Amino acid sequence: MFDLVPRHQQIVASILGDHYARPLTILIGISEIIMTVWILSRYKSKLNAIAQITIIATMNALEFILVPDLLLWGKFNSLFALLLIVVIYLNEFHLNKKLIN
Repeated sequence: MFDLVPRHQQIVASILGDHYARPLTILIGISEIIMTVWILSRYKSKLNAIAQITIIATMNALEFILVPDLLLWGKFNSLFALLLIVVIYLNEFHLNKKLIN
């Protein structure tokens, strides 16, 4: 969002075009901030977890297919994305249940 990691904007430019890269990168950054506030609020946390999992899976699938050369760890990024998805799932649908009961 602050253009500190140019690779993010390069990924957006490669997928959606140079013209939209900067504004969309800013919108993605703002969306991530909003998601963080939503996570911290615990409001409809199951819906939030599903949204996170869907967004992470979709984003990483697109990047894996369209721009693997721009990813920090190349195609291994998908492994880290999968691990994050598993952590989100376990936290919300298994660990969270045990803490409440």
